[in-house]
Amino acid sequence: MAKEDRGFASMDRAKQREIASKGGKAAHQKGTAHEWTSEEARDAGRKGGIASHRRRREQLGNTASNSPEMGDRMNAPAESGMPSDNE
Repeated sequence: MAKEDRGFASMDRAKQREIASKGGKAAHQKGTAHEWTSEEARDAGRKGGIASHRRRREQLGNTASNSPEMGDRMNAPAESGMPSDNE
């Protein structure tokens, strides 16, 4: 048997999903499965978003803080469509 033909990763996706589903159901029945609280889920989502955006900025090779045109826009007041007091 070749090394590539062994293990979970070599199975087709449907078989992997079937086995993983059985494991999840067993863990819940046993009471050892992790269940996310809303706070844990919120924190995980926030961390994932931060990491994702950081990777995207690195791939693009620039960030808002070192881009002169974005820096000007970041410090400018937001345009609301309403006249300001100093106009």
